[in-house]
Amino acid sequence: MAISASVQCLGLITLAAILLQTIAVAVSFMYFNKVLNTMQESFSRSGVSCLINSNLHSESEELAAEDKRSDPCWQFTQQLHYHIEKRMADRFQNEMSIAMKNKLTGGLPVLNPASRGVPPPKVAAHVTGAVSSIEPPPAESSRSSRGYLGERIRAWESQRGPSFLENMELRGGELLVPRAGLYYIYAQTYFRLPSTGETEGDGREEEEAQLVQYIYKKMSSYTVPILLMKSSRSACWPRGPEPGLFSLHQAGTAFLQPADRLFISVSNASAMEMDGRASYFGAFLVG
Repeated sequence: MAISASVQCLGLITLAAILLQTIAVAVSFMYFNKVLNTMQESFSRSGVSCLINSNLHSESEELAAEDKRSDPCWQFTQQLHYHIEKRMADRFQNEMSIAMKNKLTGGLPVLNPASRGVPPPKVAAHVTGAVSSIEPPPAESSRSSRGYLGERIRAWESQRGPSFLENMELRGGELLVPRAGLYYIYAQTYFRLPSTGETEGDGREEEEAQLVQYIYKKMSSYTVPILLMKSSRSACWPRGPEPGLFSLHQAGTAFLQPADRLFISVSNASAMEMDGRASYFGAFLVG
């Protein structure tokens, strides 16, 4: 019986100790929670007070640097200013990025008008060889009399086959430029040199044919045509039964003004083959 009573007494003591410990923990939690709420409310009030009375130091003598660092209000306002400046800087950067993106997006249609549904202006021409399109050589073939070398090609075909004119005109074998800009200009001429045969004593079989193609520009403010490009090659007259076939091709860019004119001249015009698939001339605006 004594042992049973001792066990019961020990259990009661243990239960009482647990109960007291629980009560102490609960009281401590309530106390610290109240203190925390009080500190938070005090800090909030002090922060508002610092904001309301932020101009007090400006009215009185300025605090020393060490006093400022130890002043809670100064620390609070410095942190607040830092966060405000950071937020404003982030927002400004974001708005500037959006503005620059919109500006670049708005500038793209200038480079590519088709992006807004407006087709880009087409300025182009491709003309092909036609029969009797070479002017007869003048009595004096020097450059001083005409202002250009070779024999000029006229009456290009501009309507049939692969030929076309897009916002450009063809006048007397000259392409008329409608607007200023950088143009890509190209030309090809095809030559058929007849065979000299197998007859001995024909001196022409020892000679070479000088084939030259010129691209000229005429300006309204300048009387003499300006040579833009030329291409040349030396070809031997064929000795067999078949004729000799040769072609000259050249292309390049040039900045042209409105009313400028482009034309082609060649040497050995009598040997030129005016097949539209082999002899052609054209230009188009690239920028």
